[in-house]
Amino acid sequence: MTELELPVLQVMPELKEILNRRTSALLIAEPGAGKTTQTPLAFLDESWLDGQKIVMLEPRRLAARSAAAYMASQLGEKVGQTVGYRVRMDSKTSASTRIEVVTEGILTRMLQRDPELGGVGMIIFDEFHERNIHGDLGLALALESQSVLREDLRLLIMSATLEAEPVAALLGGAPVVHCAGRQYPVETVYAPPAAGTPLHQAVAAVVTRALSAHDGDMLVFLPGAREIGQVRRELEQRGLPAGCVIRPLHGQLPQQEQDEAVAPDRQGRRKIILSTSIAETSLTIQGVTIVVDAGLMRTQMFSPRTGMSGLTTVKVSKASADQRRGRAGRTMRGTAYRLWSREEQDFLPERSTPEILQTDLAPLALELAAWGVKDPLSLLWLDPPPAAAYGQAVELLKRLGALDSGGGITGLGKKMSTAGMHPRLSRMVLLGAAQGHGMLAAVLAALLQERDLFQGQSMDRDVDIRKRAEAVAAWMRGGRGALSGLADEGRIRRIEQEIRGIRATMDLDADAAINEEYAGPLLSLAYPDRIGQNRGNGRFLLTSGRGVEIGQVQLLSRAPYIVAASVDDAKGAEGRVLLAAPLPEEELFALHQDGIIREGAIAWDRQIQGVKARQVTRLGAVILRESPDPAPPSDAIAEALLDGIAVEGLDILPWNKSSTQLRQRLQFMHLMHADWPDFSGETLSGTLREWLQPYLHGMKKKSDLQRLHMSAVLEQSLTWEQRKQLDEEAPTHITVPSGSRIPVDYSDPAKPVLAVKLQEMFGWHETPRIGRGKMPLTLHLLSPAQRPVQVTSDLASFWKQGYFDVKKDLKGRYPKHYWPDDPLEAVPTRRTRPQ
Repeated sequence: MTELELPVLQVMPELKEILNRRTSALLIAEPGAGKTTQTPLAFLDESWLDGQKIVMLEPRRLAARSAAAYMASQLGEKVGQTVGYRVRMDSKTSASTRIEVVTEGILTRMLQRDPELGGVGMIIFDEFHERNIHGDLGLALALESQSVLREDLRLLIMSATLEAEPVAALLGGAPVVHCAGRQYPVETVYAPPAAGTPLHQAVAAVVTRALSAHDGDMLVFLPGAREIGQVRRELEQRGLPAGCVIRPLHGQLPQQEQDEAVAPDRQGRRKIILSTSIAETSLTIQGVTIVVDAGLMRTQMFSPRTGMSGLTTVKVSKASADQRRGRAGRTMRGTAYRLWSREEQDFLPERSTPEILQTDLAPLALELAAWGVKDPLSLLWLDPPPAAAYGQAVELLKRLGALDSGGGITGLGKKMSTAGMHPRLSRMVLLGAAQGHGMLAAVLAALLQERDLFQGQSMDRDVDIRKRAEAVAAWMRGGRGALSGLADEGRIRRIEQEIRGIRATMDLDADAAINEEYAGPLLSLAYPDRIGQNRGNGRFLLTSGRGVEIGQVQLLSRAPYIVAASVDDAKGAEGRVLLAAPLPEEELFALHQDGIIREGAIAWDRQIQGVKARQVTRLGAVILRESPDPAPPSDAIAEALLDGIAVEGLDILPWNKSSTQLRQRLQFMHLMHADWPDFSGETLSGTLREWLQPYLHGMKKKSDLQRLHMSAVLEQSLTWEQRKQLDEEAPTHITVPSGSRIPVDYSDPAKPVLAVKLQEMFGWHETPRIGRGKMPLTLHLLSPAQRPVQVTSDLASFWKQGYFDVKKDLKGRYPKHYWPDDPLEAVPTRRTRPQ
């Protein structure tokens, strides 16, 4: 099939006609349709474009360069003439460039510099189904520019798997054009590994199997660079067939190595391309007829709970799995192996979660502030930023000095927004440069934006970032041996390129000395919420309140203060420090004076069982200094004491038998009369300030509380009439026929108990009642040994029916005691026999 036969060209007349009369449209084109490389070229000569540029936003750098190169070749030109690209740290454009393929925040930067986008007539958002946050932001800003400043600006959304209806509605009812793809048949083979098989071994086994069963090149999808290295080593150990070569492909590789992976092998060898999701869309890799899909991808997840981001491995969606499968049928028939079962396929999510819903929103919030937006809902979004995560991002930017208290952008914030880095890192470089440490800040920023320099090497367990900075500085001075055996050269060259880019963007003094010992103070400017205080055993408390630990004992484990620049927060109660540097105490006080608070701290201390009053100097959750407070306010002491009672429970108070019974009697009255106050433990605990605080003057510890007279405290909450009513309806004792005054047990206020010896109740016909006769007491009739022989609330019935069986038993066990035949006429006695 020739380029003239590409399916997208069949729908191009319809798409052109739509954009001649409207300013927005959607193109849903299946894989292989040619949308990425044909659509921009097709619109170059449209009259409404009038010589202006077309900007196409591509989610991935490799795809952007590849698309630009392919379009340029179709015009018989080199990249940088009619067709060019701009990606992070790399661009090829000229004055004659009419089509610019851009990535990441390039479009956002263009809009921020010139909201009218002068000289740009059309923006194409390619592979929009990937829902990259830069795409979502770029579309939101472009829509506002179109509605307010540029009614003539054309917007075209392109995708292979996007749900068109929500996007069309977002664009004001934009028409949708559908296009079939150019796809050869692909056989799907489900090959789930045995339980417990490591991923690299499972993948290598399927690769070996597929190599022997099929011809052609192979594309293997893995979650990340680490797994790519593991699978490569496993395949090399197993032994590759003759004429095969392994090509890794991921975003951290140098451009030359990425291009080698995509291009046909110069020696005609069979390629096994081990790739991340970078090859999932946009790229057509000639010769690939086999796909092996591990079914996993790495994604950035932000936790509002901890305020930290981390890479997480998740299962791919059905849409992504289908995209990967389709790579095997772009040029001929193919086969796709999936390392999961048919049953597991049914449980995969339909689509991947949009990045805007799960990533750190601080960069987005800063871009919106630079645009002049405080409320993100004032813009149009397919998925608006989550309120909690966005609010957290705004608070961070205020702490970094990028936003003022009202949420408006500051002068520092404007500079940070143009740096092309995370706001944390741009602040570090800007403030570090002002202190004469700009190049060290650039080195640290580059290290933190790359995969760990020592990862997978002999030094990777040492979390001290100063050693990485020292090695990079030595490399840049020409000391290539400084990294011998510690890092691969490709990685260090990427870091070096990043440093050069930061230096150029931020206009840094290239001759400034790099003193890696100042790494901690610089990092604290980027991560003020991750300044950690040593708690012993390699554990640190961060100013954010989060706990972290250094896994292996090392010099940094003993530092009084550190800055944890990179933390794995995916597992456990405490995060694991990946990269950090020590922070000298004097620098902590010098750099963070604005955030340091000096205050009195009065709180209940469970260890001493008393109120502890201190003068505290703290930064966030970290207490830097503390000393006893010689004269704390008495009302604050009382409040803290009440908090202690609430924590320890009411049992800390000096309840005796009398006060406990009083509290129970009062609760009985509450049950009997709705207008009486509630004296349950729950209510008393919740109202301590109302009934107890007046009696705490001069007290500050548990032993002081023993001076309280709890009966008197409780009685003070009653009126004189209530006290009288209490004695009448809830008596403390009942006088029984023998003359004894027996205490009433109100332990269960709903069922008061009178425990009395059976012989003392002779002659009493009816059950005694309290509460003005409304509540019969539950009688525990006791044997001479004070053990219950009968429980009843109907004494008359007991005398008639139960007494004689009880008498028979008791008379046999206690023959000397008095057991009359007629208990109602008998003489009650507290003794063995009546006298």
